[in-house]
Amino acid sequence: MKKITLSIDGMTCSACSSGLEKYLNKQDGINSAKVNLVMAVATITYDDTKLKVEDLNKFVAKAGFQSLGEFKGLKEEKNKQKTKRNLIIYTILILIFMYISMGQMINLPVPSILNKDENPVIYVITIFILTCVFLIYGFDILKNGYKNAIHLTLNMDSLITLGVLSSFLYSLYNMILCLNGNYDKVHELYFESTSMVIYFIKLGRYFENISQNKTKEAIKKLVTVTPDKAYLKEKSKIREITLDEIKMGDILVCHPGEKIAADGTIVTGEAHLDESFITGESNPIKKKIGDKVITGSINYDGYIEYKAEKFGKNSTISEIVKLVTEAGSEKSNIESLADKVSGYFVIIVIILAIIAFLYHIILGNSFGQSLNYFVTVLVVACPCSLGLATPVAIIISEGLCASHGLVVKKSKVLETTNKIKAIIFDKTGTLTYGKPRISAIFNYSNLTNDEIIKLVASAELKSSHPLSNAFKTYLEENNLKSYTTTNFKNIQGKGLEATVNNQKLLVGSSTLLKENKITLPKTKLPNTTLVYVAINNKLSSVISITDIIRKEAPKVIKTLNNKGIKTIVLTGDNKEVAKEVSKYLNITEYYSETTPKEKAEIIQKLKTKYGTVMMCGDGINDSVALTKADIGLSLKGATDIAMDCADVVLINDDLTGILNLFKVSKKTFRKIKQNLFWAFFYNFLMIPIAMGLVKGLTITPTLASIAMMFSSIFVVLNSLSLNKIKFNN
Repeated sequence: MKKITLSIDGMTCSACSSGLEKYLNKQDGINSAKVNLVMAVATITYDDTKLKVEDLNKFVAKAGFQSLGEFKGLKEEKNKQKTKRNLIIYTILILIFMYISMGQMINLPVPSILNKDENPVIYVITIFILTCVFLIYGFDILKNGYKNAIHLTLNMDSLITLGVLSSFLYSLYNMILCLNGNYDKVHELYFESTSMVIYFIKLGRYFENISQNKTKEAIKKLVTVTPDKAYLKEKSKIREITLDEIKMGDILVCHPGEKIAADGTIVTGEAHLDESFITGESNPIKKKIGDKVITGSINYDGYIEYKAEKFGKNSTISEIVKLVTEAGSEKSNIESLADKVSGYFVIIVIILAIIAFLYHIILGNSFGQSLNYFVTVLVVACPCSLGLATPVAIIISEGLCASHGLVVKKSKVLETTNKIKAIIFDKTGTLTYGKPRISAIFNYSNLTNDEIIKLVASAELKSSHPLSNAFKTYLEENNLKSYTTTNFKNIQGKGLEATVNNQKLLVGSSTLLKENKITLPKTKLPNTTLVYVAINNKLSSVISITDIIRKEAPKVIKTLNNKGIKTIVLTGDNKEVAKEVSKYLNITEYYSETTPKEKAEIIQKLKTKYGTVMMCGDGINDSVALTKADIGLSLKGATDIAMDCADVVLINDDLTGILNLFKVSKKTFRKIKQNLFWAFFYNFLMIPIAMGLVKGLTITPTLASIAMMFSSIFVVLNSLSLNKIKFNN
């Protein structure tokens, strides 16, 4: 099976997207198809032994739309200025049209040559020509409406086309009668309705597009962080190349003020890099040899050389954009329901329009008046607001999450998060850092703790022992500088010996100190990994090294507990460690010494016990458990398989992202409910008025098109307020 995301042209409302989705899912060889109206993409999983991309493009065309090929990322509209210019021209024309056709009604001085009563023939020809101009302006709407109708994928354009052509053809019939001498028919022309409906639909879509483009702003920012060029080092020379020329393993150079051109590993130099665009971390991060760099990071202050590992569409940025785009195509339950409703909505509206027409004919109204009700019903109905209610809010939220280090791979996550009753945490690498760190210093000397660590770390810098990383990390986090080390000697299995800052150091196990006849402390020490330090043959300190709990973990657990969400520890570590960590974090339920298989089984039991659950993990042994949970969440430092199995990835490696996920989920679905309420309320209110069923209230097709326009714009603007969400740091 292969997966591809195609850019789709020609979709104007949810009936389009749901119709295309249904059509694609019926085709042999397509396993699943998800269509996103706002992003204008279709994510298709298909059997590549049966189908090619060309076949998929043909399916899209047969459904009445156009495939623009594989989705390459969000781009600015090419014809933006042309669209704006046309709108200005047609605004002037519609004002002239309104003046000619409606000026007499409000006692405006209309020239006698264009007066419908004095010169009906010239008047009729003039407004007919203007109407034809507007039909050309709205040709794309009419074309889409026709194409979707013959492919039985009725949509908003189908309603507009049916209404506009009905009004136009009836007016054309009366125009012919008028030209043949029946001048009374000049008062039964509805050309202005035809033109005004097209104009206001175009105007609405112009503002709607502006608003929808704002919904993609966060994703666009991710795309634009990638630089246009890179600097390749070949032997001793550096030359400028394009991103397309980068090859795996190339050594690239980044100077201060420049951007990283590819994901990779630093091989020379060090610098502070700004990764805020992807992690949300406002402070520059110090990077040195061996550290990973991300495409688009800004180099603040150092010269570095790095080996290219991922670039182009394989880079972290491209992967995130792809994941967010695909997530937008995944539908939540509430969105699937809205799609089903909007799928039938167009047919229901057409039936109601016919009923309105027949109802007014029976009442004794003229054919023209009854047709006006028919057209008004078609135009006032708004499946757009119904279809946009959910996807616009979700796209905004997913884009915001992505720009704050929270990659949501499935939009269902935003709905399911609201239902979470319990969160299960792996210990190592999730609740803890997963790396050895200094947790305590027992000082038996006159030196400060920092001075002792500086001496020990200076010696450990020359060591390859895994525990040496704990000292290096301490130096970096506390901005301490190391001393010069001489006479370094590694003592196999016991520790090391060195001269640091003119002082003789012995660093290692208690056995090493005993062998050198150094007295050990008599006080009871914690049951952790202990490093004994002797300076000039005298006990200086004992340093406790352990996998310490993340600094943000206590606050996150406390907040979740206060929300009434059960927190649970699930680890492969021993019972004593699990108990100690759980007690420290105020977690009352824990499971220890579990295998990957047992973890998955426990997740299943916890789902039965609590209901909807989330699993947070980072290792290969968590991968099955992540898939068994309703939501699987992994951290940046997770193994590839854990990240693949997860529904959410915390790129900034900070558990606070879980709280942000709950906040975004809650506010997103509040907006979705508001949008859906408005969409249903608007149609429930306006359609009966358009049918003429509300005594004393009638509207024209022109007013109907204006009302429909504001309905869609309201939904988009309401969703845009999600941009005000403040993320926890």
